[in-house]
Amino acid sequence: MEKAFKYRFYPTTEQENLLRQTIGCVRLVYNKALAARTEAWYERQERVDYLQTSAMLTSWKREENLSFLNEVSSVPMQQGLRNLQKAFVNFWAGRAKYPNFKKKRNGGSAEFTKAAFRWKNGQLFLAKCTLALPIRWSRKIPQGCNPSTVTVKLDASGRWFLSFLVDDHTVKPLEKTDKTIGLDVGVNSLIATSNGEKISNPRHFKRLHKKLRRSQKALTRKQKGSNNRYKARIKVAKIHAEITDARKDFLHKLTTQLVRENQTIVVEDLAIKNMIKNPKLALHISDASWGELIRQLSYKCQWYGRELVKIDRWFPSSKRCGNCGYIVEKLPLNIREWTCPNCGTNHDRDLNAAKNILAAGLAVSVCGANVRPDSQPSEGQLQKTRKGRKQKPKS
Repeated sequence: MEKAFKYRFYPTTEQENLLRQTIGCVRLVYNKALAARTEAWYERQERVDYLQTSAMLTSWKREENLSFLNEVSSVPMQQGLRNLQKAFVNFWAGRAKYPNFKKKRNGGSAEFTKAAFRWKNGQLFLAKCTLALPIRWSRKIPQGCNPSTVTVKLDASGRWFLSFLVDDHTVKPLEKTDKTIGLDVGVNSLIATSNGEKISNPRHFKRLHKKLRRSQKALTRKQKGSNNRYKARIKVAKIHAEITDARKDFLHKLTTQLVRENQTIVVEDLAIKNMIKNPKLALHISDASWGELIRQLSYKCQWYGRELVKIDRWFPSSKRCGNCGYIVEKLPLNIREWTCPNCGTNHDRDLNAAKNILAAGLAVSVCGANVRPDSQPSEGQLQKTRKGRKQKPKS
């Protein structure tokens, strides 16, 4: 099982200068290759592949004004061209947008394969570096696992990180349990479970919004190109990093607990990219980070032998009575509790949805039942007719 281990490190002045130069060269080569591929397509309708950009890199190194490209390892620059090729493959396949140019203020990264680093006695020596990198080992890499790829990253706030990609043979499935759970994601409550529990949304962005706003206003008052503007930009970046770190830490603890306690986890396959187009809820949905929650559940279930079931996004989980199966026609977002007109059962909107999601997920997992809406009558059915309605964000 391939796993990535991420660590903070504090390079010496000499190492930092070399790494910044390497990242700058990777960014330059990436942007020049992207510009060349874009120009070839729009002017001559030609597609330039990785081999052609690799040949361009060789010619660039021979130019007098680009001779500094020979001062750093060539492996990260070649890896940058491979990453650009992957970006174009995803673009042509419709899985991603057109690649963007890399910006210096966003930091950057450099990827080193086995040919460009040496791993010896728990120490890492990168190409062109004479001393081992001073890494802060927050956890140990499993014994007998050697890194196949090392990625050096500089974030926008000036922090340095190392990511080791290793084949971890110590990952073993957890003991099987008979517990199952359905999750309904929301804004007020991050998740509501079929067990009747609600996990509140920490709202990390809202917590630091005033501090961030003051720092951003101070940044706009600084003269462009000045040292004070650089300091103000770093301050803004550190607040953004604090928000991101707090959000990821909370999600990791939550998803790990869910995976350890349950054998089957059922969630909705939501179209989050479409949902954040709603200007009133875009900020709250992004702050909740539903996509990252489901992503972590996906790979952790794969690691530990759990089952993650995704049901169709059009399944009427909130509108369907969990007691008798009756489906109401309309249920606005401001209604958090409702009473079934058929059986008289009172429902909490989120908890009822979580129970329905679990039931639908078990039906899909056990017998492959269809939960996508079709032309069947809605009353008492698992499906519901929906004609051309857009999905509404949950709150």
